[in-house]
Amino acid sequence: MSTTPFNESGQGMPNVVAWSAREPLENPNPNVVASPAGAAASDDGAPFSPLESRMHQMFPRLTDNEIERMSRFGTPAHYRAGEWIFRVGETGRGMVIVLKGTVRVTRRDALGIEHIVREHGEGHFLAEVAQLSGKPCLVDGMAVGEVDGIVIPPERLRALLVAEAELGERIMRALILRRVGLIEKGSGPVLLGQSDDGRLVSLQGFFRRNGYPHTVIDACTDPDAISLLERISASTADFPLVICPDGTVLRAPDENQVATQLGWLPEFDPAHVYDVAIVGAGPAGLATAVYAASEGLSVAVFDCRAPGGQAGASSRIENYLGFPTGISGQALAGRAFVQAQKFGAHIAIPTKIKALHCDCNPIQIELQNGKRVTTQTVVIASGAAYRRPDIAGLERYEGHGTYYWASPVEAKLCKNAEVVLVGGGNSAGQAVVYLATHAKHVHVLIRGAGLSASMSHYLVERIGSLPNVTVRTHTEITSLDGDGRALTAVNCKSPDGPLTIESRHLFLFTGADPNTDWLRNCNVNVDGKGFVLTGPEAHEGRTEGVMALETSVPGVFAIGDVRSSSTKRVAAAVGEGAAVVSQIHGLLASREALGVPVR
Repeated sequence: MSTTPFNESGQGMPNVVAWSAREPLENPNPNVVASPAGAAASDDGAPFSPLESRMHQMFPRLTDNEIERMSRFGTPAHYRAGEWIFRVGETGRGMVIVLKGTVRVTRRDALGIEHIVREHGEGHFLAEVAQLSGKPCLVDGMAVGEVDGIVIPPERLRALLVAEAELGERIMRALILRRVGLIEKGSGPVLLGQSDDGRLVSLQGFFRRNGYPHTVIDACTDPDAISLLERISASTADFPLVICPDGTVLRAPDENQVATQLGWLPEFDPAHVYDVAIVGAGPAGLATAVYAASEGLSVAVFDCRAPGGQAGASSRIENYLGFPTGISGQALAGRAFVQAQKFGAHIAIPTKIKALHCDCNPIQIELQNGKRVTTQTVVIASGAAYRRPDIAGLERYEGHGTYYWASPVEAKLCKNAEVVLVGGGNSAGQAVVYLATHAKHVHVLIRGAGLSASMSHYLVERIGSLPNVTVRTHTEITSLDGDGRALTAVNCKSPDGPLTIESRHLFLFTGADPNTDWLRNCNVNVDGKGFVLTGPEAHEGRTEGVMALETSVPGVFAIGDVRSSSTKRVAAAVGEGAAVVSQIHGLLASREALGVPVR
């Protein structure tokens, strides 16, 4: 998710990805800015950030003509010297265009020390990605002297971006670059704990995949850790700690507690009826949100953790149309996420769905907190989750050496280490290639005779050329060993007999089960494996009046990996997201023609 107003605008559209300021940023594609940790040094020895060459895009000066065109979307405002225009943690008011005077934008670091981000004068504007949806601010903005400006609230800002295509592109680029800048500088909450603690690793991934600025402090090695613990009266029993910008300290919180405290979760108007509610923010769900919202439908999107789904965990996707150099799954999801916000989709992440009530008119989605959201149609895009294999001892080491995805957070932990990875699909292949650039050696275990049966040819070829990767066929894990706290060895059976690989890092990509538990109380037909049936298959072979992506329940559709017989590819999921919007339009039009009431 997003947050905060910031400074002015720019160009060039990088990916909205959440990197920690204390860890190196990978460069998933040519349009992405890298982090200081992974960048070259400048002449004075300080890390060089590619953002420095894009300041004209981050903070452009608007012309008088551009200000005049933008002013019709906002209202005049005046601020006295020393008045706060926006503050960290407070709900953002949208974009502020400076007509006269100067605004100082500052951020606070982990120790509460204030840093100047930039001072903005006449012709500049203040905002970042969060202001597309009015999320809380990540920085402070104060009027240095008397300031006159124009305030454009989030809904009018979105209208501006759509109405003024060329100017909107420049603004959008600036908003995204500013978010990347905040991420790079380590703004926002501080995560404090032991680097190998599975709970801290999980929280890092949560912030990163939601594109939210944060700083990670290792309690065992960072000199700031002791002073921080003393300041907040905390001990190791409280790990992991999340220190919020407003000073609130969360002790060993879960993801929902973090999201609630930081203001990520929106309020839903119980009287509002959405045209479409989308459950799942993977490629299929986000594509539906973009196409539906851009065509004027009222859209709500829910996901229990982060944008991108399984694809969001892919380190590099190289066979997606239009990206010849490849793109990370998170980068692709980040772009789609911002795009959906631009068109006004109402996105609630992380929000878990408890149940779908199909016996209502209109349909209702029940959230985990008991609240209900009413909608005319529902798109099931909840995808599938990696299956937990039946391995003796696995439960003891989950969060202590076992992983179900491979992001920079996990890769950092595996630096120069022996790694074991189980799986032979494309996601597994992408993880192997990525981890091989960090690990000493990657041992790939598959039950079959080779990778080519379930993996794209380009990945098979690349894995075969990596000197520090060994593919072990007809090999399965039998048990795991540990030292009482973490994984130490993986025991296998292989064609050559018992095999033990000493490793503290096990990655599992062993098939997936559909995320459909929330459909239990609804009459949505599924196949023998729990995947949702659509089209004629959902209606016992009947074809007349049956839409290809509609389930057995009228008004409920299914797309992407959760759909039975779907093609498990990102491009296919995006295509289904576009196709289902056309079918929703048809359904809503037919209901309107028949005069079907919507309460």
